[in-house]
Amino acid sequence: MADLTTRLGSVTLPNPILTASGCAANGRELHHFVDLTGLGAFVTKTVMADPRAGRPTPRMAETPSGMLNSIGLQGPGIAAFLDHDLTWLASVGARVIVSIAGNTAAEFATVARALAAHPAFGCVVGVEINISCPNVANRGLVFACDAVSSREVITLVTAELPPQTPTFAKLTPDVTDIVAIADAALDAGARGLTLINTLLGIVIDTDRMRPQLAGVTGGLSGPAIRPVAVRAIWQVYAAMLEDRLPTVPILGVGGVRTGRDALELLAAGAAAVQVGTATFNDPSAPGRVRDELDAALDERGFTSVGEVVGLAHERKVRL
Repeated sequence: MADLTTRLGSVTLPNPILTASGCAANGRELHHFVDLTGLGAFVTKTVMADPRAGRPTPRMAETPSGMLNSIGLQGPGIAAFLDHDLTWLASVGARVIVSIAGNTAAEFATVARALAAHPAFGCVVGVEINISCPNVANRGLVFACDAVSSREVITLVTAELPPQTPTFAKLTPDVTDIVAIADAALDAGARGLTLINTLLGIVIDTDRMRPQLAGVTGGLSGPAIRPVAVRAIWQVYAAMLEDRLPTVPILGVGGVRTGRDALELLAAGAAAVQVGTATFNDPSAPGRVRDELDAALDERGFTSVGEVVGLAHERKVRL
């Protein structure tokens, strides 16, 4: 059995398998199928300052090897989340990464301030700063499409959290140069990166000849986007190896269904891997992927997760 522990800055997790934000609500439902304490960490649904109804229905559509969602960051607001959800997660012993967002940079800071002040903050092992969700009504709210906006949000959020709190800027692949956005986020104080959020897409209902989603656009997730996730992780990790970016942990996410998928993201440079869309048809997926990853490491003769993080960069074909 391999050593599955992995480090995310100042925090050591027992294994590198996490949930992905938005794919398991805030833990209660998934806990019936997977012991949350057996995962590296549970990543919450993105929470904002105020309650939010989200986008109108229909909000989901199937696609080949994936799905499109247009939920629109529906949620109860930070006060209800803290008292109802985070308190429950702490009570069952879960390690938690809280995903936060805001309509403005100042709102991000408001959410972070409330989170840090709550008694249940002790179970929080990291904060994922969702500057890249493509499902808000105004595409201009995708802060991660602009380096200046990314820097402003990260600066304000990190100022509200205890100094050693691992913070992960969640980036969109829908940019010209993801390394430049990563550089801005890290320069502003982010201690890690989450790569990647969903890709913006549209599905047309060819019977009705109109967009299938009420909000028109949605976020594409599932196996179809895994090569994009691997590419983004690869590019950012390569920039770290070349000293163009500071070396920080990467949380890899995008289309992971099996332990072998997780291994691929680790080899590209991720220190931990999130399992998301797979939980919709297999709620036990995060625990299963963890066990399959353990078996995959054993089969290949590796004794720890650390041995494979970024290994593909050392073994790429030299021309």
